[in-house]
Amino acid sequence: MKKVHEMKKQEIEIGVVNAFVKNAAGGNPAGVVLGADGLQEAEMQALAAAVGYSETAFVSSHADGGFQLDFFTPNRRIADCGHATVAAFSHMAAKGIVADGETIKHTVDGPRKVVIKDGQAFMEQLAPRYLDAPDWKGVTTGEVLASLGLEGADLLDGHAPVVVNTGNSFMLVGVRCAATLAAITPVQAKIEAISDTLDLIGYYVFTLEADSADASTRMFAPRYGIPEESATGMAAGPLACLLHDRLGATGPALTIEQGRYMAPSSVSEIHVALSVGDDGHITGSWPVGVRCRVM
Repeated sequence: MKKVHEMKKQEIEIGVVNAFVKNAAGGNPAGVVLGADGLQEAEMQALAAAVGYSETAFVSSHADGGFQLDFFTPNRRIADCGHATVAAFSHMAAKGIVADGETIKHTVDGPRKVVIKDGQAFMEQLAPRYLDAPDWKGVTTGEVLASLGLEGADLLDGHAPVVVNTGNSFMLVGVRCAATLAAITPVQAKIEAISDTLDLIGYYVFTLEADSADASTRMFAPRYGIPEESATGMAAGPLACLLHDRLGATGPALTIEQGRYMAPSSVSEIHVALSVGDDGHITGSWPVGVRCRVM
């Protein structure tokens, strides 16, 4: 547990939970503040900045049942966050605050289901919406590639970058091999400008060249003060949908690896269960943190 300075004459206790760990290592740390009722937005933002993790979740009660979750990066509120959701509900399950079964998280984006099973948290995401280059408000594929230091030949054959939204929007960019993914040196100012224009959380760059997963990824979100992140559940859902809808993945559950090519490396593993209707269309996705570790 981590405790920070006094606020409103009380000490605020912040749990630190690594979500999406692999083999009891790696993962992505999130701050978790339980009993956040009464904290004002400015106070939550100050606490998130003081802790310094990519996201901190503030958990409070909600009049309609379930829990209110407010998420903050070090520099701004973010509507929703996957790894902080998994961290918060896994933390509450370990403390006996929630039991196995279905509950609700309420965010500024509205309510979403969360299912607890054997202490694991499954979070609901919406059906995917795709936005291809002609609808990018003047942003070009060339500009997206330049922001990553890539050329057209570096892309996954036959698959251009695309914006995918399952509740939050990410620019998904497939590259041809792991070496290309590892060599990316992002131009953060350009990524931030494009993210502003298209209202993105950030970029999720992936390769299908992964030893024990369906894809290996890197995530860049400078608009939210995150140069690179080691596990992003809200991006893994869109990628799993893309793999199913446009890249031929057929399984009902996909595994996304992230963080291997960060410096320093922090390998994470995100499992995504897809809900697919009788017509073959995805109706939702459920990223899950199979393992979490309290720090």
